[in-house]
Amino acid sequence: MATTAPTYHVPVLLQESVDGLHIHPGGIYVDVTFGGGGHSREILGRMDASSHLYSFDQDEDAERNAMADGRFTFVRSNFRYLKNWMRYYGVEQIDGLLADLGVSSHHLDDETRGFSFRFDAPLDMRMNQRGGRTAADIVNDYEEEALANVFYLYGELKNSRRIAATLVKARQQARIETTQQFLQAVEPLFRREKEKKDMARLFQALRIEVNHEMDALREMLAAATTLLAPGGRLSVITYHSLEDRIVKNLMKTGNVAGKVEQDFYGRVETPYRLVNNKVIVPSAEEQEGNPRSRSAKLRIAEKK
Repeated sequence: MATTAPTYHVPVLLQESVDGLHIHPGGIYVDVTFGGGGHSREILGRMDASSHLYSFDQDEDAERNAMADGRFTFVRSNFRYLKNWMRYYGVEQIDGLLADLGVSSHHLDDETRGFSFRFDAPLDMRMNQRGGRTAADIVNDYEEEALANVFYLYGELKNSRRIAATLVKARQQARIETTQQFLQAVEPLFRREKEKKDMARLFQALRIEVNHEMDALREMLAAATTLLAPGGRLSVITYHSLEDRIVKNLMKTGNVAGKVEQDFYGRVETPYRLVNNKVIVPSAEEQEGNPRSRSAKLRIAEKK
């Protein structure tokens, strides 16, 4: 069984997702969400000497978990640049790609990064701290309508317009720089019985916007579809409906929009064959031991 960097991140659906890659001798594999390295270590443990694994992560913290192994290459980059990096390394085709989407437990537990409402921290939320807008920049600089759209589209919050209006009013008094200031502004809008769930959605919406997660996911999946060799596998773990819909659409129709194209005989034209028609979810035992896994869904598809 693979291990992950201590306290960094507990890999979800570890055996099932790596089983889904159908690893074989001489194969080239990609883990686009390295994190603590749990999935990558499991993949390496099943590879032979002639295989190679490329693992992506844009976070400096994750890079510290990289393994010293001649069959392994760490790529510190957003996975949206998958195609460019594979070209850089001279890789024309890959035999399998694994993605464990969403935010890692490390980010949620890091009191300094602003990913969780459990701690008072700078409102940052950047996966890659080398540049780009922070969550504070978005909260303070976006127009009211743009803010409302972020909360509605990425947090699926019905009171998104009220939240946006409240934040605009609050920031006129003083710039909102910390998670605590953010919470103080919006807390009165949430019912006590649903407060934690809705607050999690609010933070999720900001995180997705900060890191351009949906655009990055679409670009990565399009690149994976081009790169996968016939018989190559795509093994993807999702945690919320937005990313799951994109992955499901791609695997069923060959495009992230879910647009069905049919041949002359009415057969759906798609480059993929579903390996599991029904999503795989963590066992009750795994969900008990790792609460983050409770919303996880695994989908696996094979390139035709």
